[in-house]
Amino acid sequence: MKALILQKGDEKENNSFKHQAVLSEIPLPALNPDNDDVLIRLQAVAFNHRDAWIRKGLYSGLQFNSVLGSDGVGIVQETSRSESSHLVGQQVVINPGSGWEKNPIGPENEFGILGLLPLPGTFAEYIAVPRAEIFPVPDHLSVAEAAALPLAGLTAFRATFTKANVQPGDNVLITGIGGGVALIVLSFISSIGANAYVTSSDESKIKKAIELGAKGGVNYKEDQWPKKLKALLPNDRPFLDSVIDSAGGEIVSQTMKFLRPGGIITCYGMTSGSSVSFPMLAVLKNIEFKGSTMGSREEFGRMLNFVKEKKIKPVISGIWHGLENASEIFEIMNRGKQFGKLVVENISPKL
Repeated sequence: MKALILQKGDEKENNSFKHQAVLSEIPLPALNPDNDDVLIRLQAVAFNHRDAWIRKGLYSGLQFNSVLGSDGVGIVQETSRSESSHLVGQQVVINPGSGWEKNPIGPENEFGILGLLPLPGTFAEYIAVPRAEIFPVPDHLSVAEAAALPLAGLTAFRATFTKANVQPGDNVLITGIGGGVALIVLSFISSIGANAYVTSSDESKIKKAIELGAKGGVNYKEDQWPKKLKALLPNDRPFLDSVIDSAGGEIVSQTMKFLRPGGIITCYGMTSGSSVSFPMLAVLKNIEFKGSTMGSREEFGRMLNFVKEKKIKPVISGIWHGLENASEIFEIMNRGKQFGKLVVENISPKL
């Protein structure tokens, strides 16, 4: 089968990525009869910033010859156990995490994400995964929308509800709108009647976010953007209840003066640096800073049910046909100009 493989790059090359993603021919995954596994023919997959960061060498312990990719939707082709044979022919979406069943605090076992060995990746024609990690696709989603949901949707759900405990009527700041997680956070917040405000360095992205339901937004490249954001808040509730953040850095200092006492900052990424400043004023205001990464299998199931109930659809920036287009997609991600998820359909032929 065809698969997009991570290969060690030439250190002398001067390009956007340290390592290569090469479309290669590899053996079809074999099912182990001792495990309750399923073989899935992938219909569509989606790219995440994680895939680009892997190619840039920003993760430790990279395993070359890994199949890349964490998001995928497809049709069950085979099962390793006869009692699971009723699943053959069903369309399923795959939980991108491994080792985290249901503990709300953190993983019970060593946590892993699809797309680096020893775990398989979704950027292939077929993938074999444990039966426990597959879920029915919400019936209002297209194939591309279902592929766009797993990693971003799970990350957004845990950050928004498990960690920040967002409630109807809350004022919530979402930083870095335009990325897959931030846009799904916006959908989640809007669907329960909370008020979303956004930041971006791109005015067009702020405008699009407002069209999707955000109450307002500011350009974080501008001086005094926190004051400009504060001016957007309603007179009867002139404070933030929480921040869903992807930047880290000075986010606490920038927002603490208009976070309510006990306000929550949930951080799922640190694109502006590898650490966060936490001033004494934040301590005195009882502000909570919470790290959040993806989530459990139980949260994944709850996220899918929430998406189905609220008829939420991920925002898709572009759809390509075939993994042959991966290099173009990686370059788009590297430039950061997308607004929503980048999806590849028509991954594989039928058996």
